Amino acid sequence: MQIKGVIRKCDPLKDEHRKDDFIFRTHIFPCCFAALVASTALVLACGGKMTFYDGIYPFYPLQRSPFIFDISLLVVILVFSVLAVSFLLILPGIRGKSRLFWMFRIIISLFIGTVLVALNFTGDWAEASVKANASYKSFSNAVVSAEVGLHVGLHGINITLKGEPVSQINETIDYNEIFRWSSSVDEQYGDALKRGLPNPILYIAEKFTRNSACGLIYQYRYSGRFASANLWTAFCCWLLANILFSMPVILYAGYMMIATAAFIFFSMASFSTIFSVTPCDFSIGAESLRTDYSHSFWIALATGLLCAVIGLVVVLLDCLFPARMREVFSVGVDNEDDECHTEGYLNSGFLEGVIYDDNTQTGNGSMSQQITVLTRL
Repeated sequence: MQIKGVIRKCDPLKDEHRKDDFIFRTHIFPCCFAALVASTALVLACGGKMTFYDGIYPFYPLQRSPFIFDISLLVVILVFSVLAVSFLLILPGIRGKSRLFWMFRIIISLFIGTVLVALNFTGDWAEASVKANASYKSFSNAVVSAEVGLHVGLHGINITLKGEPVSQINETIDYNEIFRWSSSVDEQYGDALKRGLPNPILYIAEKFTRNSACGLIYQYRYSGRFASANLWTAFCCWLLANILFSMPVILYAGYMMIATAAFIFFSMASFSTIFSVTPCDFSIGAESLRTDYSHSFWIALATGLLCAVIGLVVVLLDCLFPARMREVFSVGVDNEDDECHTEGYLNSGFLEGVIYDDNTQTGNGSMSQQITVLTRL
């Protein structure tokens, strides 16, 4: 029994140089360097100390409350800044017009990621401040002129008191006290009483205790938790969008950017529920203190709109010009199968046995012969 097999000869594979080969290789060192710096910064921020409790008992340092630029916030900014510098270092290796596109892509993407993480640690989603003359401390008739501020974040509140001028009644009046939702506000309020903090700070903090008639603690705490959860979900969507932008599925990357914007808007809606409770009056002297949206809220709104615009534009362009979009993002799809011929030309001297088919070319002896292999079973 004889089987007539067909010789298939594929075209030689070409080792073509891809545009994004250099970009991929140059990512290795910057990413390793950025990871090293980021891990070092996180260790320092999490309390890497050289001594037990950062001192010897009983000389423990006084724990200060950072304001506006929290240590965690500074670490987030540092980590993303190092990542930005590391990725921008590869720009000289990118040729042509794509260099400018890569620069804007890196900057915008890292800006969105930085905002999503940093908003979890900021303390100015809502603010209120008033200048008033108020009693300074209990069992004292001293009245000071000061600016009292209430700053609401997702994980707690900051209460500030700054004298005008700062030096009054032989004291420096410049206080900043933080009350976190992660621990009992009642215990923190009791500790503030023991330390003898000024009356305006104690008055505002008392409004957030469980025994307060206002009941602000419940609404503020749960609103902050839901807003933070939505922001972390938006951050995960942002990570997936960046991964999909590096694959030939640009359309789904646009969908994930829209999802990122949606979760940012959900976080804003969650935080806005703090204004749905019955307003509680904060009377400082003859003035009244009322909170309103502040910087972090408007930054979240701007970032959400930016993500929505990017997602919609990417989806629209991918539907209209899919091939062009893959070329711009350097994610062209390779051919699944190499082009092959049904018949090939071989030298019969290397075969054990051959037979000629009907299409065998005859004539000039210098011409190759078209053959098929004879296999004996």
